[in-house]
Amino acid sequence: QRPLYLFDLPEELLYTLQLKLQPTAAPAPDSSAPSTPSQSPSPSQDATTVSATSCSLCSLSFATLQDQRNHVRSDLHGYNLKQKMRARKPVTEQEFERLVGELDESISGSDTTESDESDTNDANGTKDTTLSALLKRQAKLADGDAEDAPASKRKKGSGVPPLIWFTSSTLPPNTSLGVYRAIFSTKEQAQPETLPETIKQKQLSPKPPPKQRKAPADDDEGGVALPPSMLQQGTSASGPHYFLCMIGGGHFAAMLVSLTPKLTKKNGVEDRSATVIAHKTFHRYTTRRKQGGSQSANDNSKGNAHSAGSSIRRHNEVALTLEVRELLAQWKQLIDSADLLFIRASGTTNRRTLFGPYEAQVLSSRDDRIRGFPFNTRRATQAELMRAFVELTRVKQAEEEAAAAAAAAYKPPSTPPPSKATQPKPSKAEEEATHHTTQLQALIRRSKAPALLTYLQTNTLSPNFPFHPQEAHHHAPTPLHLASSLNSPPCITALLLKANADPTIRNQEEKSPFDIAGDRPSRDAFRLARHQLGEEKWPWDAAGVAPALSPSDVEARSAREAQDKAAEDAAEKARREAEVRRLREADAEKKDARFGRGNVLENGGKARVLAMTAEERRREEAKGMSEEMRVKLEREKRARAAEERMRRFA
Repeated sequence: QRPLYLFDLPEELLYTLQLKLQPTAAPAPDSSAPSTPSQSPSPSQDATTVSATSCSLCSLSFATLQDQRNHVRSDLHGYNLKQKMRARKPVTEQEFERLVGELDESISGSDTTESDESDTNDANGTKDTTLSALLKRQAKLADGDAEDAPASKRKKGSGVPPLIWFTSSTLPPNTSLGVYRAIFSTKEQAQPETLPETIKQKQLSPKPPPKQRKAPADDDEGGVALPPSMLQQGTSASGPHYFLCMIGGGHFAAMLVSLTPKLTKKNGVEDRSATVIAHKTFHRYTTRRKQGGSQSANDNSKGNAHSAGSSIRRHNEVALTLEVRELLAQWKQLIDSADLLFIRASGTTNRRTLFGPYEAQVLSSRDDRIRGFPFNTRRATQAELMRAFVELTRVKQAEEEAAAAAAAAYKPPSTPPPSKATQPKPSKAEEEATHHTTQLQALIRRSKAPALLTYLQTNTLSPNFPFHPQEAHHHAPTPLHLASSLNSPPCITALLLKANADPTIRNQEEKSPFDIAGDRPSRDAFRLARHQLGEEKWPWDAAGVAPALSPSDVEARSAREAQDKAAEDAAEKARREAEVRRLREADAEKKDARFGRGNVLENGGKARVLAMTAEERRREEAKGMSEEMRVKLEREKRARAAEERMRRFA
């Protein structure tokens, strides 16, 4: 119900943990140990009938208990035990005798250095000598093959899955527990059969929570919250611990975390947490924005840049290197005592920052404790380091066998849909028809009437050639239909007059080519062809073609339409001019009435009207206008006055 911490597993799970044998590829056959199929049990040895006096490893059954005990002490049983630990198939008794017979050394142990002391020929001595000789021979052959391979090209951990899987009798049969291989040392990984015992030795007892203390202002201890059952900030730690470090893109984060879980109480419930001994993060502007790559890498490839930004980035790279190395020097004692070092440093510059060489170097690239993170990581931050630690020390749970059983139980539909592979291959005639269809349609779409006629004559095609496939051309099944739907009068005229295309053919919608014509020039092409070919050529009325039209009729109609259009344009022009005159007269009358008002004064019994001043006239004109309109009016007046002055001086 909660995540399992690798270094604090429940006892009932810990003492039932077993290594899960993974299927491996069969070894290459050799003269000493050829690969042979495992012995299949006979029907009498079926699981339902096997008695207590039997050996399931060697697939053998015995009449008495003493025979079974003797078999357990035999060379065959011991050899098959070694085969099982190496994840190989057991051998039968006949195969084992053949392997022993191929040994160059004697069974009495003449190849050992203590042959003088092993003159006895008892059962135990013979058993040990036989197994030793056989296993040593196979080991020598295996070592010889390994030496022949180029060791320089072999990468540590290459081709090995990152997780090691275990099983337990306390878990469901389809559930497995996975642990990252990087948690174990190189020596521990070389002996996979001892990994369950190694996990037992790595268990750590939880510590009680420390007394509450107030951390000083410059205290650098602490961390971020981790997932349930493991996570809680700590203030001190001792015992086994890991060093985690990430650097890249100007970001650096490092952390020392203890592996000893700590008991805590949250809301009255006892829980376990991890303790962060120390952590630190740095960030410097060293990466070229929108271009990527560090400044030093760009300088090495293109030469030194002479900009303010490049100078800042160079300075920051040097400062980041000094800060990181100073921090490593401060943590040197804890780093040297760390069990494992998990480091992510991408790029030559970042690796040089950590691994030098430089004076008083702390980290060495040859350190066997160094590991990479066996999963994807993000930007180097404190939170990312804590997430990586949780991922490394959390036991994975998987039900792969259940998923495989479910996939095997799935049955596809009884009638699967037909695939493209089942469709019949088109014949040669169909391929040619498709090719002609493509070429004709391309010429008609570009209104290439002469090229269209040439193509029909060259390939000896009918002007009523049906396009292929017919299902995809239900609207325009013939060249005349397509030319009419695309409104191409040149192609229509060429097909009717020179190629003798049939205008009475109808498409699947029962429409003739004339019916799908979209404009008058296309319809006129049919009417002109009817006039030139005559009424006897085709049943024009059945094709829905309008009455014949001669070229003179087309010209007369065009002239008549042109005259009518000219008369309409003249009438419209006269109407607009009259409307403009009316508006100008009305505007003039309005201005005269506006500017004619003034003060009426008595002078000798005679009254006279005083004209408005310029200022009064401007105020009168600006009535009802907004501020913006008044500004525009003043600007227009000043522009006209300037133009008038320039005209006078010219």
